[in-house]
Amino acid sequence: LLGEPFMAEAALEVGLVNRIVPPTEANGLALAQARKLAAKPLSSLVETKRLMKKAQLPQVLAVIDEEAQSFGRMMGEPAAREAFGAFMEKRKPDFSKL
Repeated sequence: LLGEPFMAEAALEVGLVNRIVPPTEANGLALAQARKLAAKPLSSLVETKRLMKKAQLPQVLAVIDEEAQSFGRMMGEPAAREAFGAFMEKRKPDFSKL
């Protein structure tokens, strides 16, 4: 939630990456992986990617809808009023009293 940087080990642990390589090996590995993909039939890669996206589409659309509803609800919250008021008054918002 804070947008803080994290180490490669943490990314591996939560599944954001599937392996860690030293920086000196990263470009070589990327090139090797790209060559493996390039050797496969393009139509198969395109179809696989389409199917993977299709499987996720209902969940993505549901989350987009939920986000829109949440955003509208949150705009009426005291924190939003404080944030907008602080912006208009050119001051830092103070959320400590909410």
